[in-house]
Amino acid sequence: MAQSTDEILEGLAAIVNEETGIDIEAVEPDKSFTDDLDIDSLSMMTIVVNAEEKFGVRIPDDEVKNLKTVRNAVDFIAAAQS
Repeated sequence: MAQSTDEILEGLAAIVNEETGIDIEAVEPDKSFTDDLDIDSLSMMTIVVNAEEKFGVRIPDDEVKNLKTVRNAVDFIAAAQS
């Protein structure tokens, strides 16, 4: 069953927190993974793998580079679930 964007944001924030220790509250839709949250490519790949498992979606490697902000990732996951 597809989740709301709020539920996806919450789940993604938990994954980011687990991988990086960044506060869940800091993972906001307009934040950039690299510029604002300072997530490196290795951590990002782990976050992607964990998000794929958690949300039951496939995020192709060539799509990952397009997921610049938290909102990009939430929107991608929401679209992939429907």
